[in-house]
Amino acid sequence: MLNVVFIAPFPMRATMRFGAAISKLSNVRLIGIFQKAPSAEMAQSFDHIILVENAISVDVLSKTMTQVVAAFGPIHRLLGILESLQEQLAILRERFGISGVLPHTARRFRDKAEMKDALRAAGVPCARHLKVRNVNELWHFIDRVGFPVVLKPPAGAGCRATYRVNNPQELVEAMKDIPVRPVLVEEFLTGVEHSMEAYTLNGVPLFASFSRYYPSPLEVMQNPWIQWVVLFPKEIDHPMFKQARDVGYKAIKALGLKTAMTHMEWFYRSDGTVAVGEIGARPPGAQFSKVTGRIHGMNPYLTWARLMVDDRFDGPWHRQKAAAIVFLRSQGSGKISKITGLTEAQSKMGNLVSEVKLPVVGLPKSSSYEGDGYVIIEHNDTNIVRQAALDLITTVKVS
Repeated sequence: MLNVVFIAPFPMRATMRFGAAISKLSNVRLIGIFQKAPSAEMAQSFDHIILVENAISVDVLSKTMTQVVAAFGPIHRLLGILESLQEQLAILRERFGISGVLPHTARRFRDKAEMKDALRAAGVPCARHLKVRNVNELWHFIDRVGFPVVLKPPAGAGCRATYRVNNPQELVEAMKDIPVRPVLVEEFLTGVEHSMEAYTLNGVPLFASFSRYYPSPLEVMQNPWIQWVVLFPKEIDHPMFKQARDVGYKAIKALGLKTAMTHMEWFYRSDGTVAVGEIGARPPGAQFSKVTGRIHGMNPYLTWARLMVDDRFDGPWHRQKAAAIVFLRSQGSGKISKITGLTEAQSKMGNLVSEVKLPVVGLPKSSSYEGDGYVIIEHNDTNIVRQAALDLITTVKVS
């Protein structure tokens, strides 16, 4: 019996799908460590559940894992998909002799400055960058690259505490708002932003899936009225995607990854070249995995589990159709009061919709660029999917 520990501080449904997939593997004893207890339904996938007061503390988790080893024997794999947990998992793997991503590699993925140092050393195109501790150091960087620039914590995730700075006043305000030092400043990359999800086994990237953002998450965060759309085109044989795959695979190898799924954001620039925004050594969020599975006719959660636990890869697969995720985002502030345009949207594109999660009237507005709900659209024709998604964001409004 192989002991697999899955850590999720807060057992959100999207996160727990990955844990449930591990339970479907043969000869596995699945042990869950949580800060908040999962629902009874979610808990059924686990053989044992342990609650801790702080599920991102290395010290707390180390004590808990010592207890796990004493009760059940050696741990075969230690897993979790939360971005802010990856370094802690790596430290614990090294401490307990568990196979997987170790601290040196995890640090390169987590610290965006170290990441870009490694990428540039390997010839992977990415933004110029610098860690700065004060406004004077920041000005020296801006003198070299000019405005706009991006400011963020070095170990940020998503677009949290990330600012596009266009002028001196915004620069001063952003430095006040970001609570950590040093701050990472980056050259602002321009172009069309995409993502690439890849599976890597024993240091060899084996498969990649692509999507396009309408617009970038950073732009969505800075404009509260924008409802974000992520398009998964059916056709990915364009030279742009081949170039992105080559650059992405080179980035994965440059960062020293052996076996994991990665989520990379990249830009297709006006000169026809590709540049890496950043890359994480974990599955994507925001319903990406679910849609990736549907358009390829595969189970993305079980594929991840077999990769991470059994060192097996079930692909590659052929993309069978196009899809889009439309994120429904509330306008205004406070609590959600109403949703309009649903009837019109249903009559225009109802047969294209495969899944809906509507915002809940009465709940506080989400601060995330993913908004308060989503709609998934699928069809064989990419143009039909794209048009339906863009129609939907102009028809359905959340107040």
